[in-house]
Formats: sequence, C-alpha cells, structure tokens
Amino acid sequence: MINLEIPLGKRTPGYRFLEMLPGILSYGAIILLVILSVVNPLLAAIYLLLVATTVLVKAVAVAYHTIKGRNKVEAAQKLDWHGLLKDLESPEEAYVRWQNAPQKDIAWHGENLRLVSSSVEPFPVPSTIYNTVIIATYNEAYEILEETIKTVQEGTYDNKQLIIVLAYEARGGEETKHTAERLKKKFADVFYAFETVEHPADLPGEVVGKGGNVTHAGRFLKTWLAKKDINFQDVIVTTLDSDNRPHATYFDYVTYEYIVHDNRKHLSYQPVSLFLNNIWDVPAPMRVIATGNSFWNIISAMRPHTLRNFASHSQPMDALVEMDFWSTRTIVEDGHQYWRSWFYFGGNYDVVPIFVPIYQDAVLSDTYGKTLKAQFVQLRRWAYGASDVPYVGTRVFSRSRNVPLWAGLLRFIRLLDGHVTLACIPILITFGGYIPQLLNYEAARSVAANQLPEVLGIMQRIAMVGLIITVFLAFKMLPARPARYKRRRTLGMLLQWILMPVTALTYSSASAFYSQTRLLFARYMEKFDVTDKATKIAIDRTKQKKKR
Repeated sequence: MINLEIPLGKRTPGYRFLEMLPGILSYGAIILLVILSVVNPLLAAIYLLLVATTVLVKAVAVAYHTIKGRNKVEAAQKLDWHGLLKDLESPEEAYVRWQNAPQKDIAWHGENLRLVSSSVEPFPVPSTIYNTVIIATYNEAYEILEETIKTVQEGTYDNKQLIIVLAYEARGGEETKHTAERLKKKFADVFYAFETVEHPADLPGEVVGKGGNVTHAGRFLKTWLAKKDINFQDVIVTTLDSDNRPHATYFDYVTYEYIVHDNRKHLSYQPVSLFLNNIWDVPAPMRVIATGNSFWNIISAMRPHTLRNFASHSQPMDALVEMDFWSTRTIVEDGHQYWRSWFYFGGNYDVVPIFVPIYQDAVLSDTYGKTLKAQFVQLRRWAYGASDVPYVGTRVFSRSRNVPLWAGLLRFIRLLDGHVTLACIPILITFGGYIPQLLNYEAARSVAANQLPEVLGIMQRIAMVGLIITVFLAFKMLPARPARYKRRRTLGMLLQWILMPVTALTYSSASAFYSQTRLLFARYMEKFDVTDKATKIAIDRTKQKKKR
C-alpha cells in the first residue's frame, strides 16, 4: 500500500530541504536583486526586465482566459443539465431523437449519446446514482447552514437521490450540536437521507482542521452505505463549506460528467468558486480580493492540465474509500487532495472542470478591523499550500516513484513557481525599479537605471488591460444591488480597484511570505483557523440580540 500521509513530527533531511525551498527562492529572488544592484546595476536591470516581461506575458494570458472563461461559465449556466442527464437514462432512444433533430450548439452531447449507447461496457444510468453532500461546520449559525441546505434542495437534481451528511465539530459545543439536530428535524423528509456526524476533538494523528471532520464523516458514510446495500461506485461525494451555495444544476452537471467518462473512478469534479454571496456587504479591500480570487478560479477552469482541487469539489465514493478519504494532517486538505489522488492512482488522475459556480461568502466579520485580520488569516491558510512542495518533491524524485518522471517534474515546477511568484513578484514589480538607484551611486547616474522605473511603469500600464477587463466582467457578474444600499455603492465598486496594488502587497504577498517563513523554520501550521463570513443583515441581527 502506497503511503499517502504527510509526516508528523521530525522530517527527513530531504523533506526538510524541500519544505524550506519555497521560502529560500522567494527571499532569494529579492536578495538577488539587492546583490545585483550593488555589484552590477545593469544585470539588476536585465533581471527586473525579465521578471516584468514574464508578468506581462502572463497578464495577456490571464486577460484571454478571463474573457473566454466567463463566457463559458455563462453558457454552462443556461444549459438544461437536468434534461441532458435524463437523456442518459435511455441513451439509445435519446440518440435516435438527436439524429432527427441535432443541436449544433451542444454537438458534444450527441457524441456522448452515440458513445454511451454503442459501448460494449455498461455505463451507469442516472437513476442508479446518488449524490452525497458532506457539509462541514464548526460553529456557524443555523441561518447560514439552513440557507446552504435549502439551496441544495431547490436545485434541479432529484432530492430523493441526494444524501446529506452534516459533519459538525464536537469543539463547536452544545449549540452546534443543537443546530445540527434542528436542521435534521427540518430536512429529514426532504432528501433520500439526512444524517448528522459529530467529529470528536483531539483524535490522534490529526491536525485541527476540516480534513479530519470530513474524513470522519466519510468513514461514517462508508459504513452507512454498506448497511443500505448501496454500491460505492454509484455514489458521488461533494464536500461543501457551511456558506456554499451550489448552482441549481450543479449535481445534474456533475452526474452527467461522471457517467460519460469511462475513467470515472480516476476523476474528480471541480466547480468554479465565486465569492459573491455577500459581496455588497464587505469592505472594499475584501471585495477586490474576493473578485480577484473568483476570476482566478474561472481562469483555472480554462486550463484543465493545471486545474487542482480547491474548496468544494466532488469525487467518486469508491475512490475515496480506497484512499481513506482526505488527509487529516494538513489544514489545506482541498488542494492537497489533488496530490493525494494523483499519487494514489499512479498519475492516472485528472480534475474535470464544472463550469457552473458554487457561490461562497467573502470575508466579513463584525468590525472593520476584525474583517481585515480575518482576510489575512484566510489567505495565509491558502498560501500554506506551499507545504505540498515537499510532499510532491519527495515522491517525484524518489527511486520508488509510481508516477512518470516528466509529468511529475512539470507539476512540481508549476507548484513551486506558483507559490514563489505569489510571494515575491508583487514586491519586485512595485519597488524593484528603485532599488539599483538607492543602493548604488553609479547606478543613480546611469541612464539605464534611471529609466528602469519608467520602463517598468509602461509595462505595468500595458498589463493594466487585464485589470480593465476584470473590472468590466466583475460588474456583469455582480448579484443585484440590495435595496439597503444606494446607487453610490455601485461607484464604490468601481473605485475599489485602485486598491489592487495594495491588496497584492499587504495580503497576497505578505500571506505567502508568512506561510513560507513558517515552513522555512519548521513552525508548522497545525490548526485550521475558521474564517469569519457573514452578511450585514446577520451581523445587525446579532448586535440587536446582544442589546436585548
């Protein structure tokens, strides 16, 4: 059996080196500029121009994928996925109908009907598939969880083929347990089943995080399905956070993709996470970050070869059972699940993009200061995905590796580059052009060094085209403005984008350096800090209760 676990306690020298590598490279990129500025300002200028050129090329690619991805998401939301899924119940009959009245805009559906109906190997049919939704909660309010469950209920998928597992933490106390019981009582007859599972605190070998909670629920589900005589290969498992709102067609869409792929056990399904639920309520810096993260998820969906599991995703139950579900030793169990699955299946594993959204909350706490802090806490947890660098590296560079070397090397480089870029590029682009002049007297009199900030500024302005596209598309994606806000709030939605350089430095770069520094000095993050997410209405309601 392949060892899928992240080490706890003392690491091997090789593992420790790879843990330190992101921090070494991120700090090293800035230190290198300082050294070159002192020794040879011309080399420093060339170095910065190479960095800026790379950023410019990526900005063009980002703009292209943003436009194309947004259009794809919009088109996918208009499709009748419930009807398309229903065709797979009797694919032969549906294919005959298709031949008589083909639809060019979804020609891929006709091809899927042809392949399924003519296949020698049996394909599953929709009526035999159950979708299980594991909703992880710590101490979130009843109203937040209720809205999530109602969103699932009101979707187009048959509720009698939905199994809800509410996974709550014992650490949440009696109030959380009471909330779970209330929800079960309300929704018990709505779905095929509604189960609640309490995750005990301080289980050995677990860090305090979501991974232990959903894995405990998954093990419960394994036993429960066996008692119900439901085959694992007939179950798709989706994990949701307490504030997630799946698009109405999400489960039909996922089930459709599950059926038409014959390699279904080795696939997972990744929706587009959009942080728009409460976007009108949150402060401007949080709006910029939430919108930027939303568009990054759209862009990622357009590049399946680099797509990784993030936040909510779906995976077949039989695969999860074999792998013993998710890691209980990391606070970033979602992104880590990609690597866990990829190595378990010896490289025969892919993530299928699902081009409909799961809506999530942007960060919001009960005060402005707490909100700013909570946003950093969330981003530093995401940035701790750098802890996957040694996990991947030690397996790819091992003589006993079970994945192709070239494929593993490319993935390792992309993973490492992503975390290093997140940390150092904003600093290099923003301040790098002034470093040679400040540190070298000769450079201060050099025409090349004096023109460097101007050249970088021109390249940044060209790259701003991507930002303009983002702003335009962001306005089109916004939910309707709540009646409690006046029209001037819309103006704020436009002016907020002047904060983007600030958020890139104070949040994205700083959180990446924070997490990489922790890894550099073996100060491991072993606790999942729950992010504050709410709406203004919920916060106001809480304040009113406290006054009574």
